Amino acid sequence: LFTAEWQNLYSFLYQEYRDTSKQQEIEQRRQLENLPPGVTAGTVVSGSVTSPPTLQLQLRNSSRSLSLWQNLDVVQASGLLTQLPQKEVIMQEAMFELVTSEASYYKSLEILETHFLRNPILINTLSQSDMHFLFSNIEEVMKASERFLMDLEHRIEKSILISDVCDIVYHHAVEHFSVFIKYVINQVYQEKNYRQGNQAFRETMAALENHPRVRGLSFTSFLILPFQRITRLKLLVQNILKKAEENSEREANAIKAHQQLEQIVKECNEGVRKMSRTEELISIEKTLEFKSKSVPIISHSRWLLKKGEVQLMTGPKSTRTMRSRKLYQPVYLFLFNNLLLVTKRSSSGDKFQVLDSCTRAMLRTEDLEDQGQQLANVFNLKLLENQEERQVSYMLKAGSMSDKLRWTCALTPNRRTRFMSTSAHQPDSPQVQCIQSYSSQEPDELSIEMADVLNLLERTDDGWMMGERLHDGERGWFPSRVVEEIQSKEVRAQNLREALRIQQKVFSRPTQCGV
Repeated sequence: LFTAEWQNLYSFLYQEYRDTSKQQEIEQRRQLENLPPGVTAGTVVSGSVTSPPTLQLQLRNSSRSLSLWQNLDVVQASGLLTQLPQKEVIMQEAMFELVTSEASYYKSLEILETHFLRNPILINTLSQSDMHFLFSNIEEVMKASERFLMDLEHRIEKSILISDVCDIVYHHAVEHFSVFIKYVINQVYQEKNYRQGNQAFRETMAALENHPRVRGLSFTSFLILPFQRITRLKLLVQNILKKAEENSEREANAIKAHQQLEQIVKECNEGVRKMSRTEELISIEKTLEFKSKSVPIISHSRWLLKKGEVQLMTGPKSTRTMRSRKLYQPVYLFLFNNLLLVTKRSSSGDKFQVLDSCTRAMLRTEDLEDQGQQLANVFNLKLLENQEERQVSYMLKAGSMSDKLRWTCALTPNRRTRFMSTSAHQPDSPQVQCIQSYSSQEPDELSIEMADVLNLLERTDDGWMMGERLHDGERGWFPSRVVEEIQSKEVRAQNLREALRIQQKVFSRPTQCGV
């Protein structure tokens, strides 16, 4: 039915597909922001219905658009578009996007295999074990995608009106998608091996990356595809769930598929975190020197939340001391989820002498009024019971306003943020959408992708925000330059309603898969 058209349907590599799709999500929200006051989904304007789905289709018909179900020749010729309600056309588009994105993803995996993995010159630059560490079980991941795509294509070829895709997603997630977990957990070693490649490897890789076939994309952008895909697949299922009719079979299948994908993504995240956290603890412990009582650092239940240098006030706040250059001395804090270490960097710079420690539950912070430049960004840190079972206070100066706020939020997590979290069911709280992907640089930061929508929890005047991502509840700091505020109250309300509906539907039912 689709053979000739299907062959030419998709020209994007997955990296290009993903970016185009996310850019269109951003543009769709921007369009909704500009609707006249009082115009909402389903409102009649000048004899036509203006609604988010209609806008979405208009946007996706632009010159740099993704392939649409409604634009297929067989669909156009069938007359279905004049018979189907608009809601069903939108549902067909959501299901079709899942299929076309999988085709694009598989195309990129094929390049990873044929252009990189099977390249004889590259193979000769690495040992067999290095090749295994670098590419992990990518061939198993490819086979899983191939089987999945084949079943999706068969469904589409069976009928131009797609009955469902989430039942297929659920089946493959249960039976075949565990290969993602192994691949993603190995990413820690992939990155290490990639960085440690020899000169011949680096030169060969540079030549391969310059080949027209990869369209200017880096090798690492191909290497991280599986994790990006499993998280994106969950969002595509979530999009179908939003559009599914209440209590329908499609809704039930979407819930089951979402639950299973949620479990896989969770195991991927936990696996990566566990590996990287253990490596980080081992690395930190090697740098610590305990003056008196030693504290064991490495523990399965411990991880680093934040580290960095702050200035410790060492003298009284007198006029004479204020003129002294020794008013503050640098100390280095290591804050774990259950422990704080106050340290001093050694003269060589590669060791840290532990001056004090305290369990995180026994920490309190207190803001100080800004009393001029010397006391700008200063806060009090109280250790209710330190390593010597004494109560001590430290007056600390952070490098900037945002750094001070980030330290106080991390040290005492129960302090109220400026705004409420999603779980508080606030009818209207500030929201932002990501317009430029950002990878976290510090443990307290959040990696965000284009089109992610976040509830805004805190902001600083020097360019940082703390947010909670609506689709998974993850929270952290990010620069304000990579997001834009969603001004429309109606759009914010819709985003929140959709997020809460997903939470209620997915988490109110027991997981079907027995994982």
